[in-house]
Amino acid sequence: MAAMSDQFTIVTDPIADSVGLSALFAVLPLLTLFLLLGALRMRAWLAGLISLAVALIVAIAVYTMPVGQALLSASEGAAFGFFPILWIVINAIWVYNLTVASGHFDVLRRSMERVSPDMRIQAIIVAFCFGALLEALAGFGTPVAVTVVMLMALGFPALRAATVALIANTAPVAFGALATPIVTLGTVTSGASDDPRLNTEMLGAMVGRQTPLLAVVVPLVLVAVIDGRRGVRQTWPAALVAGVVFAVGQFVASNYISVPLTDIIAALLAAAAVVLLLRFWRPVESPDLAVPPPASASSGSGPSALRPSTSVASASGPSSSGPSGSVTVVRDTRVEVARAYAPYLIIIAIFSVANIGAVKAALAKEPWTVAFAWPGLHVLGANGKPLASTTFTLGWLSAAGTLMILAGILTALVLRVRPRRAVRAYAATYAELRHAIVTVMAVLALAYVLNQSGQTTTLGQALAETGGAFVFLASILGWIGVAVTGSDTSANALFGALQVQTATKAGLDPLLLAAANSSGGVLGKMISPQNLAIAASAVGMAGKEGDIFRRVVGWSLLLLLVMCILVALQGTPVLGWMVPAA
Repeated sequence: MAAMSDQFTIVTDPIADSVGLSALFAVLPLLTLFLLLGALRMRAWLAGLISLAVALIVAIAVYTMPVGQALLSASEGAAFGFFPILWIVINAIWVYNLTVASGHFDVLRRSMERVSPDMRIQAIIVAFCFGALLEALAGFGTPVAVTVVMLMALGFPALRAATVALIANTAPVAFGALATPIVTLGTVTSGASDDPRLNTEMLGAMVGRQTPLLAVVVPLVLVAVIDGRRGVRQTWPAALVAGVVFAVGQFVASNYISVPLTDIIAALLAAAAVVLLLRFWRPVESPDLAVPPPASASSGSGPSALRPSTSVASASGPSSSGPSGSVTVVRDTRVEVARAYAPYLIIIAIFSVANIGAVKAALAKEPWTVAFAWPGLHVLGANGKPLASTTFTLGWLSAAGTLMILAGILTALVLRVRPRRAVRAYAATYAELRHAIVTVMAVLALAYVLNQSGQTTTLGQALAETGGAFVFLASILGWIGVAVTGSDTSANALFGALQVQTATKAGLDPLLLAAANSSGGVLGKMISPQNLAIAASAVGMAGKEGDIFRRVVGWSLLLLLVMCILVALQGTPVLGWMVPAA
């Protein structure tokens, strides 16, 4: 027990007082994780556990972290992986499963087909526009969990649906959950420099001059992933309209209206612009890219999104049965269409109310939110002060996952799903996500060990020692942070102050580098094992996260390079005019 309570102080250069040599050991857990996923195609839950073991060995043997402290650090990370991260995902997919159980997701699919039968444009509307709205309201994995199953229901192959959902979840991430990453960045950087611009408003304005470039490109990338060059050639007007309108909306909102409302404004404007465009323009061809649903759901290997809903199709309106028992829907009534959209309107309404200033402030207080020091965990930073991450915050009522449960209950009432069936669907959701649960908890345990042992800080300082060249590498640091933690908020909390301190020492602009941490970080979201596990489990590919990783890692690196070049140019007279003055 003595070992469990030993105090540990972080040292970032444990090998010969050299950050560079220490970084060679600090990078081992990450290299292990990505090699096991990408090269060996190992199941993500197993790769996560092995990488966690490597991180623990490095923490104990190299960083001299007491065994007890290392294990407690891993336990806190695993707990955080379940709450609030998995708590959001599980309940979001449960809401979706309720719509499948009632047959109303078929109604939603047909309704979207009436907006446009073209699957490439449906992907822009669902993954990019609606996904951005979910990111704005909830964040933390919710957009991927919801949009990936929506794409599956629209007929997208599993691997392609996962790839599209992950790539789409980039441009809006910095302003997700009502700009929580930006608010966090402002909090951690304000004390690291006397620069008066390091506040939420100015940081949001600077990020709003970087991520819009991604917004212009991402819809074009989506249609290229779905249908190659033909997709880009035939649907570029819709992709460009969605991207440009979202980009303009993001820039204007973040700089002149409201940083927290940035993604909400941009997402709604982009969706409206695409729908308006479709009144005057249609692709010259709408190829059938759908895959038929599996003939049987007996395997239980994927979400109930994959299961035929013929047994409940009567909820969808007038229908007739064919000789094989299949159901051909003639027409959906307006009431049934309204019910099909109701779950998503309920989610938007609940999260909007929960984010009203007075309501949010009330929910952040006891007894609705409880913060406590993780028992037995005593870690001091290199500055000698206790790490903030050793305090666990349990916002049991205000958590997005709890709000999703409320949305699920209201959804069951609106869709007339009986309580027993709703409970069975909830239990089935846990069974479907069992591998994702292990993966996410293992990966967050890994992230906490990396952070609280000092390994992540070592990597950050190794990059920071590059001096003036750091203006190009700043985005990579944010990318590493999000790839490890799965959260732009966590990456900003981890590296925000380091970015500012490095900028001050190297004579660079602290506002630019702090913003680059968040903007570069959004591109690590698609390769985060946490998000890979969410997407894989949602489409019935649990254990094949490596396949999805290989599909998205190239795009992640390419877009990261673009962001690095943009930030580097913003640090020169070429694009220096884009950086707000003090």
